[in-house]
Amino acid sequence: MPLGATFLDHYLDLKRIREGNMADNSAVEGGEDGGMRRRRSAQDDGDVDGTDRRKDDLDAIEIFEGHPSEQPQRVFSSGDAERRPLMTSARKRKSDEMLEKRSEPAQTAVSRAAAIMAGDHVPSPPAGSSLASTASVSNVGTLDRHTPGSLRILPRRRNRGMSLRSSLFTKSYDRRAIGENSFVGMQPVFSSAGHTISRQRTEKKGNEPSVTISPIADSESSLSASHCEPSFLNQDIPPASALPNYQHWAQRQANRHLPMQQVKEAYRKSRKFLLRIHEKPPSKDGRHVRVDASRSEPLIDDRTGRPHIDNTIRSSKYTVWNFLPQQVWAQFGKLANFYFLTVSTLQMIPGLSTTGTYTTIIPLLFFVSISMAKEGYEDLRRHRLDKGENNSEARVLRVSRSPLKAAGGELRDGSVHWASTKWRSLRVGDIVKLQRDEPAPADLVLLRSTGANNLAYVETMALDGETNLKPKQPPSCLVELYNSEDNIRVNRADFVVEDPNLDLYNFEGKVTTGGRIAPLTNNEVLYRGSILRNTPDAIGVVIYSGEECKIRMNANKNPRIKAPSLQAIVNKVVLIIVCFVVFLALFNTIAYRVWHGTDKNKRWYLIRAKVPFAHTLVTFIIMFNTMIPLSLYVSMEIIKVVQMLLLNSDIDMYDEVSDTPLEARTSTINEELGQVSYIFSDKTGTLTENVMQFRKLSVAGTAWLHDMDPLRSPPGGDILMHKKHRPEGKGKQALRKAPPVLGLQDRHDGYVGSLLQRQSLDAQRNPKYELPTAEMIRYIQRRPHTLFGQKAKMMILCMALCHTCLPERDGDGDEALSYQAASPDELALVQAARELGFVAYERDISALVLKIYPNGLDREPVYERYEVLDVIEFSSKRKRMSVVVRFPDGRICLMCKGADSAVIRRLRCADLAHQKSAEVEKRVNKRRSMEAQQALHRRSSVGSFPRTSSQLTRPSIARSSTSKAAPARDDIDDWLTGREHDATVPRRDERHYSPRPSAQLGRSSVAQSESGGFAFGDSYDDELVEDSLAANDALVIERCLQHINDFATDGLRTLLYGYRFLDDDEYRIWKKSYHDATTSLVNRQQRIEEAGELIEQQLELGGATAIEDKLQSGVPETIDRLRRANIKMWMLTGDKRETAINIGHSCRLIKDYSSVTVLDHETGDVAQRVAAFILEINKGGVAHAVVVIDGHTLSIIEADASLHALFLELAILADSVICCRASPSQKAGLVSAIRRRIKDSVTLAIGDGANDIAMIQEAHVGIGITGKEGLQAARVSDYSIAQFRFLTKLLLVHGRWNYIRTCKYTVGTFGKELLFYLTQALFQRSAGYTGTSLYESWSLSMFNTLFTSLVVIFLGIFEQDLRASTLIAVPELYTKGQRNGGFNLRIYLGWMFMAASQAIVVFYTMRSLYGSAGFTLDQSLFPLGDMTYTACVIIIAVKLQLIEQRYRTYMAALGIFLAIGGWLLWNLVLALTYHSSMNPEYYVKGSLFHTFGRNALWWLVLLLTVTACLAYEVAVRALKHAVFPTDVETFQTLEEDLGVRKRFEEASAPWLRAGWRLGGEKESAELEGQEEEQARREREVQDLLDKPRVMEEGRMTKGGVERVEDVAPTRGV
Repeated sequence: MPLGATFLDHYLDLKRIREGNMADNSAVEGGEDGGMRRRRSAQDDGDVDGTDRRKDDLDAIEIFEGHPSEQPQRVFSSGDAERRPLMTSARKRKSDEMLEKRSEPAQTAVSRAAAIMAGDHVPSPPAGSSLASTASVSNVGTLDRHTPGSLRILPRRRNRGMSLRSSLFTKSYDRRAIGENSFVGMQPVFSSAGHTISRQRTEKKGNEPSVTISPIADSESSLSASHCEPSFLNQDIPPASALPNYQHWAQRQANRHLPMQQVKEAYRKSRKFLLRIHEKPPSKDGRHVRVDASRSEPLIDDRTGRPHIDNTIRSSKYTVWNFLPQQVWAQFGKLANFYFLTVSTLQMIPGLSTTGTYTTIIPLLFFVSISMAKEGYEDLRRHRLDKGENNSEARVLRVSRSPLKAAGGELRDGSVHWASTKWRSLRVGDIVKLQRDEPAPADLVLLRSTGANNLAYVETMALDGETNLKPKQPPSCLVELYNSEDNIRVNRADFVVEDPNLDLYNFEGKVTTGGRIAPLTNNEVLYRGSILRNTPDAIGVVIYSGEECKIRMNANKNPRIKAPSLQAIVNKVVLIIVCFVVFLALFNTIAYRVWHGTDKNKRWYLIRAKVPFAHTLVTFIIMFNTMIPLSLYVSMEIIKVVQMLLLNSDIDMYDEVSDTPLEARTSTINEELGQVSYIFSDKTGTLTENVMQFRKLSVAGTAWLHDMDPLRSPPGGDILMHKKHRPEGKGKQALRKAPPVLGLQDRHDGYVGSLLQRQSLDAQRNPKYELPTAEMIRYIQRRPHTLFGQKAKMMILCMALCHTCLPERDGDGDEALSYQAASPDELALVQAARELGFVAYERDISALVLKIYPNGLDREPVYERYEVLDVIEFSSKRKRMSVVVRFPDGRICLMCKGADSAVIRRLRCADLAHQKSAEVEKRVNKRRSMEAQQALHRRSSVGSFPRTSSQLTRPSIARSSTSKAAPARDDIDDWLTGREHDATVPRRDERHYSPRPSAQLGRSSVAQSESGGFAFGDSYDDELVEDSLAANDALVIERCLQHINDFATDGLRTLLYGYRFLDDDEYRIWKKSYHDATTSLVNRQQRIEEAGELIEQQLELGGATAIEDKLQSGVPETIDRLRRANIKMWMLTGDKRETAINIGHSCRLIKDYSSVTVLDHETGDVAQRVAAFILEINKGGVAHAVVVIDGHTLSIIEADASLHALFLELAILADSVICCRASPSQKAGLVSAIRRRIKDSVTLAIGDGANDIAMIQEAHVGIGITGKEGLQAARVSDYSIAQFRFLTKLLLVHGRWNYIRTCKYTVGTFGKELLFYLTQALFQRSAGYTGTSLYESWSLSMFNTLFTSLVVIFLGIFEQDLRASTLIAVPELYTKGQRNGGFNLRIYLGWMFMAASQAIVVFYTMRSLYGSAGFTLDQSLFPLGDMTYTACVIIIAVKLQLIEQRYRTYMAALGIFLAIGGWLLWNLVLALTYHSSMNPEYYVKGSLFHTFGRNALWWLVLLLTVTACLAYEVAVRALKHAVFPTDVETFQTLEEDLGVRKRFEEASAPWLRAGWRLGGEKESAELEGQEEEQARREREVQDLLDKPRVMEEGRMTKGGVERVEDVAPTRGV
């Protein structure tokens, strides 16, 4: 829905109200470079003197002095959007001279957005003007009085103290609008017993609007201030943000006496008691942990006065204490159960019920107990998984209690040993030893590491999704203190750390030992879930345990009980039925009173037989209460359990590699799988495989494709192509095969033929211009002295030398060689160099030995030693790394790799590179614009969601006869093809990829063979790549930049390489300056970067590499299918922004023509960007909108309620959202925000790590990936799968089937109840409204149990309205569940109308044709009721199993047989065994054999009744299908055609191949053709048997036998 002006006006008003009542108590920050904020009085133009002013009278103007283009500012206007001026003019002084240059203030994006949507004319801003304002008016707090005449500069530091930083994770009460690099200045906090916090009054001046600008502080100055004055200094002034949690807690304690607060406090206490929530107050000075190996008593938590909690974790939903109350609330939250509880209570009152006392309460308790037991069993499995993790083993340092006597006679502690301890037994203060590849059992501070330079490398994928290893190091003061295990036993250290909190990215604390104090940051902490890598062992002390660990603090401790959204609709229907039952009872009660008053004098037995009105009303309510079947939810639970078993047994969702099937851990929300509108996905391990692979290389103007993965199977094997749809080859194809491999192992051959079959990251990519790297290596080996050969070898040398990886050998041979790398990108590059024949074999401190295969991998290698002189490390600011190496021939070479933006400007031809870069960007933008226009045109022609009924119901398709089936198949094929291919603009140009530019002039040099390999012309033996191309610098640079752009578009991570050779004198001079920089004690890092700038100049272009963060199989195709199903996909990851965007491109979450908006708090214009993008989307000018936001920016947005609402509006409008650097709690917060904002949507969260648990529990449906990060997410999820691609069938097929099944079961149940019991109500008129039942009581009680239960249960289990291949090929059909198209009020009323009309037909046909007949043998109550009962059973069984059910198997026949046969058998049993004393008014015994059973009229009327009702049902359905066909009915007609069905099978083959068995119906013409083909083959076989020698000299062809010599091509063809 378009965002109107009202919304933005409301947003601005909220900003005005919030800012108008907010006092700013922070002081001014100064700087020489324009980073100063000055204040002046609003009443005086002179300088500010803060010594004689009262703080309530101070107004201030905050002015930022700096260039507006460099430091943009956020502006919020607080006036009315329609009548206020754009900006209040402010008085200026000399310091404002720069601001006076503007003739008029510029409008902000928010103001322009409000004006545009309100219909006002808005002039365009002048050229060069900034959208950000430059003046502001705001109210400030008191100036410092200790420095008269001047402003005191308060430090801008992270005042977290011993609690979570309030600017990120708490709703601070004194927040300002956050701008670029701005911060939150907190007010001083005093104890609750002393001064109270006072807010400054805001004085308004008439109706003049005020404008507040968020200040933009220089980040470096802020950081310097933080380092200069840490939080434990300035003891005279209590730090404002040191204890915000403590202050909030104290305020809440003070407000407990208020009346409303008392009520809320009572509610909170009761809730916490039931849910076992223990809220702890924050500590005043942090958590104190003393390292003492000999301690025997546990440390005491200062917050509670009790020992710290143990290390037990619990991910299950229930405990022994809260299971019963939560389940009672959940079960009786279902309206039907509550309704029956009420009825059963009334029924147990003596004298009210005519149907027994306990006939409702006992079955109700039984059914509810079954449901509770199922929930308990599902949660019990989670308890068992938790138990497995809690019982894992860890090594803890223990000291024996018996003292030992040292040599000098002094007593020492006992012997030290590492005791094996279960994780659950760990306590705060325990010293834990980790070995390589072991996970951290709790949050630890590192004490000692045996790695190089005391470093411990940690993998944190389970926490933040990052694949890079993070180095951790003990505090500097502990390196010498704990250099051995004995010293850990003897020496002591005191840690003071912050209270447990959610922040994974920041940590504050300190360590004190021997009078020395050192700070603690994230660099010294190992969080639970992180894994020790590339380090022999490490020792740490536990600081947080169990549920206080960071990762567990981010988890949802009290997950909500998930209930399907369909249950809410069912509750509404139940409420309607309850009202109908009450109305029916009230009508019958009034009718009885009228009848009794009229006929009591005519019937003597009614005299003085008056029944009270309320008594009669309750009796009728009890009588008709079964219109809501008691077994409604129980039968539904049975259906869902069987649906869960069908899910678990689906072979298409079984992963053979990991031997993991789908596992459904709950059956409660099966139908939710068919209604998903939003998917929130993790990245690492969910979309990707946590594997980096080198994929492409650009060198000397040519692009090469690298594929050495023997496990990668070509997608051609996954695609089913029927004969009639196989593309026939057109044009000429090369007939000769590729030349034989020379010098390489045979494994390279197997990939050359399959390279072109490899599925690209982009479906539009044309791979024939990217040659395999195996061909490049062969060419270098054959022609090493060509210019291309020299450049290609230099590029591979750069890959093999420019890194910091350490080789490790576990045996002989290259296969036993592994590498330790801090970055998986470096590891992928080194492994690629090894596969290309340049093996990094051995490394020491100053040298790297390469094992090179100059003549092929099967020849003798050559060992070359390269001396590594210097390594200039990579940094986020430099965006590159360099190494200086000395070649074996003595030459010195600088090799540099990094981002293209950082390397291009350091090239020798930098100016030419910038020119070519602009040309490439221009071409790319033109192509993207064309793709966007095509996408917009397609959207405008078919709508954002294609309604198939409007496009496929033409006479040639929907109503095509057999003779007109071919046009329908062609239309379907075109329709599917148009949706499977996103754009038709060519993505690749041969001019930028051909290795032979002369081939573009008419001579072809490379062709694609039929088998998928490469075939080369005569020139192959002479020249694969023209040296003229390698010598043309302009062409090489242009092609390389084009390749980088194309690689990045495919989602690959690109690096640009450069190199240059240095002479000895130049290197000697630079080495001195670099040595001085590395040994400097002041600004070391800055000086190192400056030294690197000196030498990283005039580089020669080496080439470019592209690394793939390998996606799981089928991820891009799955996302495309989900997008077509109108499911929006969000990616929430803790990884870096660049990595997240690259994965977004590769998995097609971001299209090439997408409009990507990055929201970054550092730019300072978040609100403007949000508002502007909303306007652009609503204008319809965005083909595909993607929003990218980081966790820090998100926390700032969440702190502002109005801005948060605006952001959510944008997120809902966007096609995709990518959130990077997000903490687990932020992931869950986004899921919760969408779930609450869009009430009718169903959210699904999928992940594989512990950091995904919170969002999995928060979403409607949680899916866990059983991946490399473990089973943390899988064990708390609702469903677990092994691959992301399984979502396609899980949602589009099983989810939709389960939704349709559940809906049909529900409406079928309500329909059969109304059909049956409405006849009972119609009979009351004939019984004088006395409550007499038409049916015998035993038969009445068995209606839902024995005779009609199986037909609705079978319908809810086996129904398939469409084939699986159709649902996957046409994902648009999935939207039926999103629109509640299977069960809604309209559908319910339609079923009720049919049931009511059929009930009328059944009853009055029985009454008029049989009950009023004068020649029947028995017209008593039982024959009439038995006929009605029989007709209802037959109609219900046939309708539900034959008419309503699309997928009919033998189970349908079985259901009909059991229902009708069971009823007939029941009649036989009653006729033989019934005693008249039970119900004397019903003549049951023997009547079937002697009275009405021998009467032909009874059977004739029964047959006529059933036939009339079924004919009426079929006629209504046929009329509806002819006049108002639905999408489902259209495709049901289409898939009956074999040709169309095969086209659907081809489109869905990748997801159905595992369990597919082709067969089924064949066309008659196809059967005849198969018979003729089989006969021809038999004749050919017989001919071959008669001529056996032909098999040795010839070969079979389609036409017969042909000599090999006759078909062998000549050379050069």
